[in-house]
Amino acid sequence: MSSLVRRTIIICALIGFASALTSTYVHYQLVHDPTYTTFCDVNESVSCTQVYQSRFGTIGNVPVALLGAFWFGLVLLLSVAAGHGFASLGESIGGYLLVLSTFGLAAVLFLGFESFVVLGVVCLLCTVVYAAVFGIFVASSAIPSVPMLSLPRRVADDLGRLIRTPVALGVTGGYMVLALAAVLGFSTAPVSVTSPVGSVSDSASAIPLVGGESEFERFWNAEPRVELPVPREGAQVLVLKFNDYQCPSCAQSFFLYEPIFARYESSHPGAVRHVSLDYPLDPECNEETPRGGHLGACEAAVAVRLARRDGRDEQMARWLYEHQETMSRETIRQGLVDVAGMADFDELYEATLSDVKEDIALGSMIGIEATPTFVINGVTIKGGLQPQLFDTAIALELDRASADTGSQ
Repeated sequence: MSSLVRRTIIICALIGFASALTSTYVHYQLVHDPTYTTFCDVNESVSCTQVYQSRFGTIGNVPVALLGAFWFGLVLLLSVAAGHGFASLGESIGGYLLVLSTFGLAAVLFLGFESFVVLGVVCLLCTVVYAAVFGIFVASSAIPSVPMLSLPRRVADDLGRLIRTPVALGVTGGYMVLALAAVLGFSTAPVSVTSPVGSVSDSASAIPLVGGESEFERFWNAEPRVELPVPREGAQVLVLKFNDYQCPSCAQSFFLYEPIFARYESSHPGAVRHVSLDYPLDPECNEETPRGGHLGACEAAVAVRLARRDGRDEQMARWLYEHQETMSRETIRQGLVDVAGMADFDELYEATLSDVKEDIALGSMIGIEATPTFVINGVTIKGGLQPQLFDTAIALELDRASADTGSQ
């Protein structure tokens, strides 16, 4: 392995390692503080948080970013070993790096597709990691005379050399212990709770308690509350969602929270009311967003309201979320025809748009800055919560309502 190739790999690995560690730190903060915002959350389309909190951000509660940091660390160890006392392993190390970088490239291609295409979100820190992995792959591919066919046999020989070298064995062992401790630390993170069923008392054992109160419960009870003129209709918990049907995060929260609402409706019929309020980031109807880029969001909001007349509003909302990538004013009209059989969109548009503007006025009352924004019994949450914490918040409010009823 030439010194140029080795330096290139080390530089890329250092950049990727730093980015992955930063991503892990951000992920840790999000787990422990649901309201945490990071420097790489620029807008709805450029957001690290949305990617980290998606189903692609973790594997068994362990952040993908943390696994990436260990991958870069291993690449660094191999690269340094190739030029410092382990020159005899040079050819083998080149092969190991090529194998590692091939798997790494496959991983980032998958994650990049899920981020850019499926979620429709750019994660700046993730993009730096992707570029670093690609650089390592290109540099590893330039290593000449890599004996790939003999690599399996060389593994046993190299492990023997490792065992006979105290320094190398100590460094490798320490690295493995550190990696295992970090993985175990995240897999038992205090606020990564399992979804509660029924009430928070049933699920509180899943959250370590501090002074008899869970960490999330302390956060939740300390939050200020606002009052909005939206009827509860007998519900103990009122969940308001200020929504934009062209917002990727709004679509994500719709599908993530849907089973939570369904379960509470089954276990506590009528106790939890979920109301979707319109806050389109479209200057056509929302003067609060003069630079809003969701042209067509006003039409989408009107389409859902028109479908509501025939009880097809949920189906229309689902259709809009599923067709975000191809959504336009024309496709919205056709979607309303396909879902609700309504072809009089243009005739009813202006009258229905006034209702949309009433929701916008409600959002302006509490200073909505982005979508989605949830208000759960008066507690405002910008961007939403992880599904487990969202579930816990509802359970807490149900317990609170039951306690209030019992004390009367």
